[in-house]
Amino acid sequence: MNKALVVILLSITIDAIGIGLIFPILPSLLLELTGSSDISILYGLILAGHALMLFIFAPMLGVLSDRFGRRPILMIAMGGAAIDYVIMAFTPHLAILIVGRLVAGMTAASMAVASAYITDISNQDQRAKSFGLLYACFGVGFIIGPALGGVLGEIWLRSPFLAAAILNGVNLLLAIFLLPESRKGKKQATSFKELNPFAPIIWAMKLISVRKLLLVSFMFSFIGTIYSTIWVLFTQDKFLWTAGMVGLSLTAYGLFQAAFQAILSGPIITWLGEKKAILYGLIFEMLALVFVSFIGQGWMIFILLPLFAIGDVGGPALQSILTSKVAEDNQGKLQGVLMSLASLAAVAGPIFYTVIYANIRNDWPGAIWLVALVLYIISIPFIIFGGSAWVRKPKNQQ
Repeated sequence: MNKALVVILLSITIDAIGIGLIFPILPSLLLELTGSSDISILYGLILAGHALMLFIFAPMLGVLSDRFGRRPILMIAMGGAAIDYVIMAFTPHLAILIVGRLVAGMTAASMAVASAYITDISNQDQRAKSFGLLYACFGVGFIIGPALGGVLGEIWLRSPFLAAAILNGVNLLLAIFLLPESRKGKKQATSFKELNPFAPIIWAMKLISVRKLLLVSFMFSFIGTIYSTIWVLFTQDKFLWTAGMVGLSLTAYGLFQAAFQAILSGPIITWLGEKKAILYGLIFEMLALVFVSFIGQGWMIFILLPLFAIGDVGGPALQSILTSKVAEDNQGKLQGVLMSLASLAAVAGPIFYTVIYANIRNDWPGAIWLVALVLYIISIPFIIFGGSAWVRKPKNQQ
């Protein structure tokens, strides 16, 4: 493994820890600031706003990184995130906290740039493995981040924000002193038209070989938002879990995900191929959704976490084959499109799921997971009958 890949993966891990720190404490902080007994809708709107900023800025940062290089865009985002988390740690005002979460969404869009960086330094045969490592780093982040956030939140509810600020500062130092540039920027100027968040999506949808895969990616992203939206609310309502217990469950999930992605995802994708790997992963995740809908004891969730982790094999498989269909000088744009679509899904997803959950939480909170199950069943035909979209083709000038 080369030095640049090690540094960018370490940076991604630190970034994931910073994101994971906030999950266990945000609902409790909203309860404190609003004085309300039910913040599920507000919580969903805040998650949607965070995702909206990702949608707007991910393609923009991707295009700018193609133009100016990956490194300077990453450094600007890391520095901005550190400042933003400090402000959120001390503000007594709900409005400022909401604005802070929007800014955090803007800076988190740099993940598209980090993904493009990995594409730059990995040849096509290595990319499935490299993206598996990227997902594993997110798993490690969710081993450390939520657990640390839960513990720190028990001491002082806002301390996870300070920890996230420190981690982003560390990330900035890594980028300054250890992260080399992966590609030089383009010589031509970037037009305002290219910075339009819809322009890269329109560009990608015109590529016939990419269009169907982007639809699958969007569907998976929309379904996947149920976990970040509902997990905390469901476990607190169903099992009366504290922030610390929520953090422990997310940590356990991160452990399984990291182990699976780092060790098994690459060989499984090589063995089965991208399409079959995604389908088999879906089967395991759908089984987990059925079980979690009906369980009556909180400890049972920990038995189901490996099934959820196996389902994540679809991410690196889909991302790997997408990169094979786009030219090298447009990889930043492609990664921006992928994150933008995921963000668009994350705008609608939290609102969709929290509205449903608010209406069923008193009767059968577990039924929300069956909603995700139905959506996965609907998505299966798009994968099975995707045809030539799943066939690797040499990159051309697209």
